[in-house]
Amino acid sequence: MKFGTKALHAGIEPEPITGAIMTPIFQTSTYVQEGLGKHKGYEYARTQNPTRTVLEKNLAALENGQYGLCFASGMAATDAVGKLLKTGDEIIACDDLYGGTYRIFTKVFESFGIHTKFVSMEDPASISAHITPQTKLIWAETPTNPLLNLIDIEAVAKVAKQHGVMLCVDNTFASPYLQNPLDWGADIVMHSATKYLGGHSDVVMGALITNREDLHQRLAFIQNACGAVPSPNDCFLVLRGIKTLHIRMDRHSENGRAVAQYLSQHPKVGKVYWIGLPTHKNHAIALKQMRNFGGMVSFTLKEDTMQNAQRVMESFEVFALGESLGGVESLCTHPATMTHASIPKEQREKNGLKDTLIRLSVGIEDVEDLIADLAQAIG
Repeated sequence: MKFGTKALHAGIEPEPITGAIMTPIFQTSTYVQEGLGKHKGYEYARTQNPTRTVLEKNLAALENGQYGLCFASGMAATDAVGKLLKTGDEIIACDDLYGGTYRIFTKVFESFGIHTKFVSMEDPASISAHITPQTKLIWAETPTNPLLNLIDIEAVAKVAKQHGVMLCVDNTFASPYLQNPLDWGADIVMHSATKYLGGHSDVVMGALITNREDLHQRLAFIQNACGAVPSPNDCFLVLRGIKTLHIRMDRHSENGRAVAQYLSQHPKVGKVYWIGLPTHKNHAIALKQMRNFGGMVSFTLKEDTMQNAQRVMESFEVFALGESLGGVESLCTHPATMTHASIPKEQREKNGLKDTLIRLSVGIEDVEDLIADLAQAIG
């Protein structure tokens, strides 16, 4: 079954009583049981909900996985992975990553005695030098947020397996349509379903997908025991969003290409970050493990001052200034004060993230209007 068909049908059956083609919103906290120990597979809505079950099956199919689990946010999903570890364990994470992930690793996990090393993963072989007997998890983002670096998932997975370490890949920027980390050897895939999976800026949710039954059992226990689960209505919204994921991602990628090419030729633009450009340092990895290149574009200006960057960001008329990404509408984000503000300035700059970097989530509008907006804002 091809991706578009899976997006519409995998894990989804007509509702058996009425034949409703859309999965209903089962807005209930509990389920009536026939007798002691006799139920229909559902006991309490924190543990199971039929709307959530359908979404979890659908997400697993999209990532070519066996098991899917949904959480109240992307950070709740990340937190669940962290709870697989114990005091004294260690994480190796890529050094360019979402600020919220950096924050939970350094401010929450660290307080429980779980230490994180942030390292470059551009050369996967170099990761081995950082692995110790305490290392239990490698955390990779690809493409990374916001510098759009790429990590060779297959190569990192080989290193992880050599050392008996779990590999979790944050696949949010790519979506399952463009990239499937499990196919390249990852143990767990994480998504902020808030972004491309939902696709309409109207829901907050996270997801984990795996092929390993042992990890699924442990994560399902954490999901139930800690209770950071999404509402049935949110599950319905993400299910609905997924039905157009393949169509949206094609348009995001098409518009992303046009925007990146326009910026690359603009005399007032400095550096452009888009993984589909042949000049991108990791473009060969993108060709290897991705089907297209998405709608995330970052750039700096030649007049590389905060005042100039602020002027541009506040001049947009179609691109909306705000946090998040992956919605149908185009957004402009300032990572240094928004998504990555929790990372100390010196650490951001060490990783190559300037205060003047502008990040675009290119939507599915008519691309001529997006380019006209860039033209008038940059001047």
